[in-house]
Amino acid sequence: MPPLLELTAISKRFGVVEALRAVDFSLQEGEIHALLGENGAGKSTLMRVAYGLERPDAGTISVRGIPQRLRGPVDARRIGIGMVHQHFTSIPRLTVLENVALTAGWSVRPGRARERIRNLGHRTGLMLDPDLAVEYLSAGLKQRLEVVKALAGDARVLLLDEPSSVLSPGEASSLLAVVSKFREEGISTVLITHKLGEALAIADRVTVLRRGVVVHSGRAATETAESLAMHLLGEAPPGSSGRSGGRPGAERVRVRDLALPRLGSGTGLFEATFSAHAGEIVGIAAVEGNGQRELLRAIAGVARPTAGSLTVTPPLSFIPEDRTGEGLVADFSLSENLVLSQGASAPWINGPWVDWQRAARRTEELISGFAIRTTGQDAPAHSLSGGNQQRLLIAMALERRPTVLVAENPTRGLDIRGTVEVLHRLREAARQGVAVIVYLADLDELLELADRVLVVANGMVSEAPAGATRDQIGRRMLGEQLA
Repeated sequence: MPPLLELTAISKRFGVVEALRAVDFSLQEGEIHALLGENGAGKSTLMRVAYGLERPDAGTISVRGIPQRLRGPVDARRIGIGMVHQHFTSIPRLTVLENVALTAGWSVRPGRARERIRNLGHRTGLMLDPDLAVEYLSAGLKQRLEVVKALAGDARVLLLDEPSSVLSPGEASSLLAVVSKFREEGISTVLITHKLGEALAIADRVTVLRRGVVVHSGRAATETAESLAMHLLGEAPPGSSGRSGGRPGAERVRVRDLALPRLGSGTGLFEATFSAHAGEIVGIAAVEGNGQRELLRAIAGVARPTAGSLTVTPPLSFIPEDRTGEGLVADFSLSENLVLSQGASAPWINGPWVDWQRAARRTEELISGFAIRTTGQDAPAHSLSGGNQQRLLIAMALERRPTVLVAENPTRGLDIRGTVEVLHRLREAARQGVAVIVYLADLDELLELADRVLVVANGMVSEAPAGATRDQIGRRMLGEQLA
C-alpha cells in the first residue's frame, strides 16, 4: 500500500539559497512522523510545499500513490491536508466559530457551525466555546483553535509546525496527548519540533534535515535524545555547563510588595517580594499570562508599578521576548541597532555626533565574537534568522556591561544549537557577577539553568523550595499550594 502522503525528490531554491535538495519524505496511514532539524534546515519549507504554500522547483507530491499538483492551500485542504503554522493565524476580534468557518470555507449557518465545532471537539478532545472571541483565549486555547481550524475541513493529514513553542509544559503535554489520540481517528500527523523529548514521546518515525538534505530517517523507538542531537548537528552536542555555580554576592535587585496592572491579556501582578544577587540566576516559572510579563518589565523599567518598591542597581539590560517588535528595529542595520541600544554613554557618541566608523568596527567585532551569520554590519536586522537575531540581542545587552540582566523567554523558537548558546551566555554573565533574572517557557531548560526558581501564578510570586521537582513546580505554576 502506498504512503498516505509522499514527497519525492523535492527541491526548492530561494535566490542563491538552496532550501531543499532532492528531499524524500513519506507519511504512513495513522502514524506520527517527527520532522527535525536546526533553524533553516528546510523543515517548514518542506511542509509549506506539502500544503501548497510553496511550489517546488522539482519533485512530486502524491497522496495514496496519486500525484498531485497543489496550486495553493485550498487544493491541499480539498485532498485532506491541514496545516498548523508556527505562529497563530486567527483573527483576534472574531469568534472561534467565525475563524473556523472562514478557514474551512463553511457557509454562514451559525447553528450548524456550532454543532460541527462541538462534535469535532468531542471527537478529538479539542473542546472550545464557539462564541468566544479569540482575543480572550489563552495561548493554549489559541493553539487548540489552530488545530481545530486545520481539522475542520475533514483533514486526514495534519502538518504541525512547532505547535508547542508558545505553550506551558502542561499545555504542551495536553496538546501532545490529543495528537497521540489522532491515530484512533485515522489522522496522520507530521510534527515539526525542536524538542527532542516530544519527538521521542509520541512519534512513530523521525526524519532529520540538515541544510536542506535528509541526513537520517528511522523508527523513533530506536533513537535517543543524544543520537538525534548527533544527527541534527553533525557532531556531538555541546555539553551543558550546568548552573552558574558561584556564591551569590551583593544584592542587585530588591522587590517589595510590588503590584502592576495587567499588560494585554492575562492577569496583573500582586505583592511580589524577592531579591536577586550578583552572580546568581533567578529563574521565573509561569504559565503564560500569570503576571511574569508584568514582573520582568517592571524590573527592566519598561512598565510602571502601581504599588510597592523596586530597587535595581544600574546599569541594566533587557532582552525582550519579541525580537523584531521590541528588541530590534527590523529595517535598521546591525550597527544602527547597536548604536540605538547603547544610549548616550557609548564610546562612539560625542554630544550630538555619532562616530559611525567606530560603531561599525565594534559591530563587526560583536558579529565575530557571537558567531552571528550575516553579510556584515550594514545588513538590515530583518535579514537575520531568528537565532542570529537572538545572538545580536544578547551581544547588545552584554555590551552595556550590565549589573542586572533581565531576559524574557530568550530561547523562544530557537533550535538546539541556538538554545545551548543562549543558556551558555547567561551562565557566563552570572559567573562574571551579573544578576540574571530569566523567564523561560521551557521548564526543563529553566531548571537546568537557574540557581533559584520563582513561580508566578495568578499574579502572586512564591519561591520554589530548594530541590523541588519538575512536577512540584509545574503544579505550583497551576496555582496549587505545596507543603
